[in-house]
Amino acid sequence: MSALFELCDVRAAHERITVLHGVSLTVAAGEVVALLGPNGAGKTTTLHVAAGVHPAESGRLLLGGRDVTGARPRDLARAGVCLIPEGRGVFPNLSVRDNLLMMTFTGRTRAEIEEVAFGRFPVLARRAAQTAGTLSGGEQQMLALARGLAADPAVLLLDELSMGLAPLVVGRLYEQVAEIARQGVAVLVVEQFASAVLGIADRAAVLVRGRIEREGRPDDGLRAELSALYLGSPT
Repeated sequence: MSALFELCDVRAAHERITVLHGVSLTVAAGEVVALLGPNGAGKTTTLHVAAGVHPAESGRLLLGGRDVTGARPRDLARAGVCLIPEGRGVFPNLSVRDNLLMMTFTGRTRAEIEEVAFGRFPVLARRAAQTAGTLSGGEQQMLALARGLAADPAVLLLDELSMGLAPLVVGRLYEQVAEIARQGVAVLVVEQFASAVLGIADRAAVLVRGRIEREGRPDDGLRAELSALYLGSPT
């Protein structure tokens, strides 16, 4: 399976302290890759470098084989890279419909965007006039996903999708993520709680202190290693 999206030997720092020490990852079209590890491992920084939000000190970023290292976030977004950040990233004071309206900058019409969003998440259609900040946590995460999908991404970067949500809601959201991947989108998911994502992941990479320590299919060996690595991840 050829890679659609690649991080090649990426190094990155915060305030002169190196937090990524040569991270290399690949994600193919239609594949879900889980990036796992304890707090402070560099998982979110990896996503931010991938989305162009945080600069890499060295290394390369490839999209469809094309070198996009140093590209601005808006240019990567136009090229099909979509980041859904930790904390859901919706406009709480706007209605569901107006949150979706903001995505018309992608060139799609309001009707097209709402068709995608409401088709995948029917509950949002019933909440269309409701202020986003008054939605449940799960519904806000659905709206964040719907906004991302409105851009018709080739690569979807998800940061802590499960944060603050009940396990049942998390399971339903990850079912949607799996369906998104089946439609050909390359998905890179950062999660602290491994059990939330391993059920749908094709591959998993374990990041520890800014280095990939293990990568492979989410088998029993990987689960046991994760359990030994950090607490709070019932695998």
